[in-house]
Amino acid sequence: MPKNAAKKLEVFVKWFRSATPFIHEFGGGTIVIAFGGEVLSDGELMQLAHDINVLVSLEVRVVLVHGTRPQIEDQLKQHGVTPRYAEGRRITDDAALKCVKEANGIVRMEIEATLSTELANSPMAGADIRVASGNFITARPFGVHNGVDFIHTGQVRKVDVEGITRRLDDHEVVLISPIGFSPTGDIFNCTLEDVATSVATALKADKLIFLTEAMGATDAKGKLLGELTALQAQELLGAAVSTLSDDVRYYLPCTIRAVRDGVKRAHLISRHIDGALLMELFTHHGIGTMVALESPDRLRDAKRDDVDGILAIIDPLVAQGVLVKRERGLIEKEIDRFMVLEQNEEIIGCAALYPFPHDKSVELACLAVNPFYRDGGRGERILAFAEKRAKDQSFKTLFVLSTQTTQWFVERGFVESDVLKLPAEKQALYNYQRRSKIYSKSL
Repeated sequence: MPKNAAKKLEVFVKWFRSATPFIHEFGGGTIVIAFGGEVLSDGELMQLAHDINVLVSLEVRVVLVHGTRPQIEDQLKQHGVTPRYAEGRRITDDAALKCVKEANGIVRMEIEATLSTELANSPMAGADIRVASGNFITARPFGVHNGVDFIHTGQVRKVDVEGITRRLDDHEVVLISPIGFSPTGDIFNCTLEDVATSVATALKADKLIFLTEAMGATDAKGKLLGELTALQAQELLGAAVSTLSDDVRYYLPCTIRAVRDGVKRAHLISRHIDGALLMELFTHHGIGTMVALESPDRLRDAKRDDVDGILAIIDPLVAQGVLVKRERGLIEKEIDRFMVLEQNEEIIGCAALYPFPHDKSVELACLAVNPFYRDGGRGERILAFAEKRAKDQSFKTLFVLSTQTTQWFVERGFVESDVLKLPAEKQALYNYQRRSKIYSKSL
């Protein structure tokens, strides 16, 4: 086998094995996927269908909520109807409602046709996806706002949870249009985000995923934020300076509402990246922004079973000269000195405390975070956890030896010290060849 091909297979096997915990986690779980009509108009539906087929084959319970904005616009244009909006919402009069019904019928049929594909030698080969759709949404009028009557524009009043659940129990993909019906037989044009969020919360779904124009939420510098708590997301929306794209600003409040109302996780991912859905669900670091009610991270004392995870984090830093090498046997022997940061049963950060009781001081060592998780303030969390632990044990000084991360410690209250100020026992072990700088902090 050519070396190149062997390397690719090796990467594939490594990824497949790393995805196993997620396969176990999502099997039997319910995921609501919301996407705009642009996915169809821009020719991206088939690649989404490939990803949905993967989820279905893993026995994930899938609910799809589609939008129809570009298709409605096309219908309005064809029928010579002028679009009308107020407060960012479509005003659906009688003429517009006819276009809404036609657009939703077209979109629904196209999605069902695509999910029915079983082409040989394609990702859909052998697919047997049954699609169920129906009157699952009861709606009411949006009403009159600031003197504007929205007429047939509506909002979700109730979700038929029992009806949707029965279809999911029968291993069907449930397809829901942004249309609601009233007990009197009226039809209402609803918004994609309202329907998707209402369905996800009613089902207490494991995940609500919005396919967006942008990669996800970003900080003030435009850097992608991989994870947010509901509170952090709320603060981001209220920030005076924000680089959030229009659609993220539109959908982020929905993710907050969803996780506060019982959905486990909500995600914003780009619709433009082929396979984004699988990358977000089946890799540790994802590709978009995940919103949770609270942080999924857990700080705890290390156990012997964590040694492999600790080594996986610190070994690359040892190779770079950032950390001193520690053999497996030594870590196993000193495991009670370590603390770890865990997410979904994966060790993503660690640190150790080495006490010098006679001097009332303690050394912070092996502070490290998985590179994929370094932007969420996790290093600070581990440091704060270590400081509290040291204080609780009545130590007065926390010190650290560092060669390449000195500035990080200075920014967090450490001041440069001297070898002679180290505990005598530590002075005897100081490596003058490595010439680590010493920083200390009063507790």
